[in-house]
Amino acid sequence: MNKMVPSDENNLSITKPTNVQGGLEMGGRKFGQEIKHNRRALSVINQNLVGAQAYPCVVNKRGLSGKDAICEKKALDRVHRPITRKFAAQMARPQESVQEPKKPKTSAENTNEFGDCIFIDVEENKPALDQPEPMFLEETEASPNEMDQMEEVEMEDINEEPIVDIDGCDAKNPLAVVEYVEDLYAYYRKMECVSCVSPDYMVQQIDINERMRAILVDWLIEVHDKFDLMHETLFLTINLIDRFLSQQTVVRKKLQLVGLVAMLLACKYEEVSVPVVGDLILISDKAYNRKEVLEMESLMLNTLQFNMSVPTPYVFIRRFLKAAQSDNKMEMLSFFLVELSLVECEMLKFPPSLLAAAAIYAAQCTVFGFKQWSKTCQWHSGYSEDQLLECVRLMIRFHQRAATGKLTGVHRKYSTSKFGYTAKSEPAHFMLGTQL
Repeated sequence: MNKMVPSDENNLSITKPTNVQGGLEMGGRKFGQEIKHNRRALSVINQNLVGAQAYPCVVNKRGLSGKDAICEKKALDRVHRPITRKFAAQMARPQESVQEPKKPKTSAENTNEFGDCIFIDVEENKPALDQPEPMFLEETEASPNEMDQMEEVEMEDINEEPIVDIDGCDAKNPLAVVEYVEDLYAYYRKMECVSCVSPDYMVQQIDINERMRAILVDWLIEVHDKFDLMHETLFLTINLIDRFLSQQTVVRKKLQLVGLVAMLLACKYEEVSVPVVGDLILISDKAYNRKEVLEMESLMLNTLQFNMSVPTPYVFIRRFLKAAQSDNKMEMLSFFLVELSLVECEMLKFPPSLLAAAAIYAAQCTVFGFKQWSKTCQWHSGYSEDQLLECVRLMIRFHQRAATGKLTGVHRKYSTSKFGYTAKSEPAHFMLGTQL
């Protein structure tokens, strides 16, 4: 319903039109026909609300002059922009450069200083005072139940420890093979059982025992350090020895030869610069000649069916150290503990992945003085604290007596500045306070 403004000083008669189509006779002409060209269909206006210039909606007057003409000019200068939900949604998009809508004006603002100009909302057919605010300007209040749920979710997020993405920093490093690293370690976990041997395989040996094996491994750890070989070489050497002795009977005087040839094969597989046969004969105090070394090499390769690609504790300890976000001190301590385990034949009952995880867990307990095994370490290692406790306590006992007895090769190695005097660290005695 259109509204007519009050009459001005010329005392114009107020005529309220009835139907636009029927019109009202005024001076021989229908009033509806006089303003017909100024009217637009409501559907046309709604179609052009967004993306087109807004249509000025003002009251039509007859023969305005003076103050009324000024009022009409001010009204025409203003652009009426009806606020709809669709328009509000368009305004809420930051990528579109649309002018920010103004707040709806009150009834006092919709009138001029004369109090006789009122804007009419074409869409709602009521004054702009009743127009709803845009959706993005409305303030909504969450119900009490929603607030409680939000607090519970926030508390869960705070209490639950997140799993760190340890490969994100190496996404651009092609040597890290981030795309395949999970598949690689899944394959290692599958194949590690194949490379394991029984812890009591020495029963089938006639002339050697577990004590002799421990002496050999302790000596090879020192030889490995003197040649300054890589960690991979040492772990593969011990694996080749155990796998060979579990399948082949060896006399006592050939046991050292088995160790030397295992190290030679591991060097050929892992090292860039391989020690020559003459160097190995020299360190054995010429107990063997070149022919014996080559014959043992051929026998060992055929016995193992040339299978040199086996997962050792080294491949797992590198991955788990990354998950533990370790520093140099913890890394050295982890290798110290796992090398102590290489000497002991009873540790063969644990798979390589568990040995690696237990060494890191024991190192964390030694460094921090309390139990610490994060969700990230548990996720990447696949072992919980309860699964590691038995192996960890054995390692700590080895640490306690590492400097005593005759087999002190590992302790002497890690008591140098090269390895940060790691062997002098105080063992985690508190881990032995509770029984298994």
